[in-house]
Amino acid sequence: MASPTAPTAPTVEQTSACCSTVTGGVLEAADAERLARMFKALGDPTRVRLLSLIAAQPDREACVCDLTEPVGLSQPTVSHHMKQLVEAGLVVREQRGRWAFYRLVEDTLAALGDALRP
Repeated sequence: MASPTAPTAPTVEQTSACCSTVTGGVLEAADAERLARMFKALGDPTRVRLLSLIAAQPDREACVCDLTEPVGLSQPTVSHHMKQLVEAGLVVREQRGRWAFYRLVEDTLAALGDALRP
């Protein structure tokens, strides 16, 4: 029996290709699904705050160890939220020793903004 696979994060190329404006015409079903997955990840205020904390860093990346205190959540909870952002393609994760570092995917965020422009 085949095991179900987790949804893969959209690549920058997929995001750029899919993200014609929502008000510019009818989106293909797959394109709408990709956009909805990304916007759904941003539907949680903690995740929006985590993105803003990362964006506020000079190099636009942050260690999970630096994200827990500002949002007042445990490291496992923050890691769960960050996993959702990674799966949506909004951040990338890099393991450095025992710590995970997260960096914004600027092109994806720009494409999401462009998708809402009339």
